Amino acid sequence: MYACKGGLRVRLSYFSSMNYILFDDQASDQLLPFTFTRPSAGIMVGIWTIAEKWEYQLGRSLSHKPYRKYLSTKFTAKLEADNIYINGRLLPDTGLVQSIQSLGMGEALCVDTLVLAVRTAANLDQFDAERLPLLGLKLLSYADTFRMLNYPEDIFRMNGDEIKRDFTAITTGRTSAALDSSNRIVNAGDVFVEEGASVVNAILNASAGPIYIGKDAEVMDGAIIRGPFSLGEHSTIKMGAKIYGDTSIGPHCKVGGEVSNSVILGYSNKGHDGFMGNSVIGHWCNWGADTNNSNLKNNYEIVKLWDDVSGRFRSTGLQFCGLVMGDHSKCGINTMFNTGTVVGVGANIFGSGFPRNFLPSFSWGGPQGMDTFKLPKFFQTAEKVMERRGIVLNELEKELLTTIYNETAKHRSWETQTL
Repeated sequence: MYACKGGLRVRLSYFSSMNYILFDDQASDQLLPFTFTRPSAGIMVGIWTIAEKWEYQLGRSLSHKPYRKYLSTKFTAKLEADNIYINGRLLPDTGLVQSIQSLGMGEALCVDTLVLAVRTAANLDQFDAERLPLLGLKLLSYADTFRMLNYPEDIFRMNGDEIKRDFTAITTGRTSAALDSSNRIVNAGDVFVEEGASVVNAILNASAGPIYIGKDAEVMDGAIIRGPFSLGEHSTIKMGAKIYGDTSIGPHCKVGGEVSNSVILGYSNKGHDGFMGNSVIGHWCNWGADTNNSNLKNNYEIVKLWDDVSGRFRSTGLQFCGLVMGDHSKCGINTMFNTGTVVGVGANIFGSGFPRNFLPSFSWGGPQGMDTFKLPKFFQTAEKVMERRGIVLNELEKELLTTIYNETAKHRSWETQTL
């Protein structure tokens, strides 16, 4: 049996009465800059966020327990007498869900020192397998395989398979809205269009994977799309765009040019020509016209990405890896991002040439020099950007962004005094 909640199709089950909380452990910091502004489970991979995947599997809403304490003012854990905590970096599957729902009170499901889930009446703040026995919890070992986000590149690396899984969950037992006869469709059975979407004079090739077009989304004339692909509600693919497989575009985005194996989490624009490949882009970002990112080094070496936890660059093990850009970051016309670049939250990048491979949060500038995007000016820009989507930058959001601004000052080496 299924029910709809805010457009999300969820399964109803006997276990709907249980209280579930998605928690973040210390390793969620490995997903920075995205976990500066959201819990791990708020990250979209495939068609849904991790939280939406769990809501579908468990048949009810879940609350969050972030690792970063300042996020708890926005994402609050709902506690009851019987709680099941689930690691927010985990991607659900049938076997994992069954094992979690089979936990007895006071039991924890673990893989070595990694905690997957805990059932307890306690209000837990730490999820360390070595500490849980001190709280009277019994550790159970999970022996099956599982999927989990560990680093930002996992988002685009796992995205194609997740689109396929989410597509099956969303479309099973449902009928797609009709497509206009002006379109050219390959493997129409794996193309699903929600009501209110407009797709006219486009090429949709689902031979390598499904194509999902969300409610009230638009695919304009001449766009060429290969699956697996997902377009979120109220988003637009602009005229003549070339979209390769394993790409997801979240809600309220405008995307043009060439995009390959990338994830745009939502509320962001890449409205013009330019290449985006093997990249992950947060909320409220904007790419200037003809911005490009490199996703392959000239010497074909393995790409390294900045790691905020270690404070150094680490190997991704990938030959193809592009740009990681946190929420509220922007770049000007003709910006060129080198292979394996990380941009934090609230940065504004512009100028000719390649900027450095790590651009801290609230950076202002580019290859010719860096300054700080001071908060009053940043808030003015953010307010205008969000107003265009009918959303207000409220005081809570400002407090969260101020905390991030202060916390990330250590990375802005050009600053000569404490901010």
